[in-house]
Order: sequence, then structure tokens, then C-alpha cells
Amino acid sequence: MGNELRANRLWHPDPEYGFDGPLDARKATLAQVLADTRRKTFRYLYDFGDAWEHSVKIERISPASPHLTYPLILDAVGMRPPEDCGGPWGYAEKLEALGDPHHEYYEEALDTLGDDHDPNAKPDILLIEARLEALAKKWAPRTRRKA
Repeated sequence: MGNELRANRLWHPDPEYGFDGPLDARKATLAQVLADTRRKTFRYLYDFGDAWEHSVKIERISPASPHLTYPLILDAVGMRPPEDCGGPWGYAEKLEALGDPHHEYYEEALDTLGDDHDPNAKPDILLIEARLEALAKKWAPRTRRKA
């Protein structure tokens, strides 16, 4: 039994299996839940329809730096699968089909992934940083105007 993040809800089981339901993610931080459960790993369900489940391991929690913009990326390995590609199983099938021009789903895989898709390619860290910077601006606290 593990922790799960879903939309605006963060759920973790009660050790005695008598839980009060999911926590409101607007009121509980991930750090609080990890401290309460004494866990260093949790599962994150990204897409309910495609069932992309990620296992996340917290290696350390550092104090926030006033000189950094959050969220930030430290490193990335491998390319992400495209949206709506059929989940882990559909993506694996498309990768297999893309490697065989005679495969019955080759054309579909080509349309979904493109002929230059390389799941092991190094992600564009500068692009990811630019997108995170845009999110940081969107999420930044707004100053209130005095009446």
C-alpha cells in the first residue's frame, strides 16, 4: 500500500487501514505527508486514462534558496512519451512497431511518434527550464492593490 497523488488530492493510507479519505493538496504539503508516513518513496498517477504511474524517490529535502526560481529541474534522462499514446503498453507497442516497417501498426506508430523519435535521447533542458520559468511566473504570489 503506498501514497498516491491524484489531481488536487494527495492520499496516503492510515497504518491501521482506517483512513479518512484523500487529503486536500491545497492544505497538505508533500513534505508533511512524507514526514507523517516516514516514507521516502511514493507513487504518482499521472494520467488516469493511460495509467502512467511513476515511482518517485525523495533523496533529500533542502531549504529553499532565495536565489533560485521554483520549480526547477536538476537533471533528466530519456525523452517523455507523447500524450495519449496508449499508456505504457501502447507506447511499448508503438516503439516496437516503429522499429519494423512491416509491422501492422507501423504507420500508426509513425504518425504518433514520428520517424525521428528516440526514447533514449537527452531531453532539452533549456526548453524544460523555460517552461518551468513560465509556470513559476504563473504561480507567483500576486501583490494586492490597496484600496
